[in-house]
Amino acid sequence: MLRYRADVRTLLWCLAMPVVALSMYAAPQLIPYLCPLACYLALSAGVIAHNHNHCPTFRNRKMNEAMGMWLSLFYGYPTFVWIPTHNLNHHKFVNKAGDATITWRYSKKHNFLVAFFFPFISTYWQQEPTKAFIEKARARNPALFRQIVLQYIVWGGTHAALVALAIFMFGIAGGLRVWAFAFLIPAFFSLWTIMFFNYIQHVHSDPWSEHDHSRSFTGRLINFFLFNNGLHAVHHETPGLHWSLLPEAHAKIAASIHPDLKPVSFFGWCFRSYVMAPLMPRFGTKQVGRAPYDPPSGAPVDVSFGDDLQAVDSGVNIARV
Repeated sequence: MLRYRADVRTLLWCLAMPVVALSMYAAPQLIPYLCPLACYLALSAGVIAHNHNHCPTFRNRKMNEAMGMWLSLFYGYPTFVWIPTHNLNHHKFVNKAGDATITWRYSKKHNFLVAFFFPFISTYWQQEPTKAFIEKARARNPALFRQIVLQYIVWGGTHAALVALAIFMFGIAGGLRVWAFAFLIPAFFSLWTIMFFNYIQHVHSDPWSEHDHSRSFTGRLINFFLFNNGLHAVHHETPGLHWSLLPEAHAKIAASIHPDLKPVSFFGWCFRSYVMAPLMPRFGTKQVGRAPYDPPSGAPVDVSFGDDLQAVDSGVNIARV
């Protein structure tokens, strides 16, 4: 059923998500120990949803649809939103005008405050392509629209049931506390961190360049735990490539990527950028190549949102583009 054997690990992570979350229902005293793990697994749900939308996990379409719904329970939102906001918009514009997730909307600077608030700003601006996609689906693809509605029903209905179960077990205050630590806080962490990653992978990169359009974190540890999502440049250049094949593909272009755009350590880079740079500016990032708001002379600028319902195949598999 799996398209790639490497996704055995994907499934193991997916099975761990409810085990960790519901263990906090069974033993609330474990919340301080399990909530951080639930946050990581929720982040993994977002990463896996991203991978799944670019390269479906299963050969069977119904299983792929079920996978998307499963991930939405832990990621924090129905996973179809990856299509209009990421696949059809971000990959089309790559931090240039028209990208709902541009890093330079209100400030061309890079510092901790800009990075911290970026996910909230990005969430607001991603509403437009999401709403447009839903309306186009409603008007032109009823089967796709029904699937979108079903994702919302499964996501919202399941969490309503989880809240009710927690209240039944622990009372209103205790139940809301358990549900918040098991699901709400991890989901918020996941959504914020996914968009924070998007910011740091593009800030001060050159979207007009063949290979310098994205920042890649090449450390083995982060790429193991995040299914090679640190290798962002090669992902943009081969978006349909399975995550397990990204290291080999990255190796082929690594020499052509600017040194500033392929740091090894994610945490080391964050420490330099947000702790050391305010005191010693030389540790901060600098614009590599041409800025995203400075198009080459004569370059066409298309700021329309993707009108690509046809990118979703006729079988209404919203895990594909």
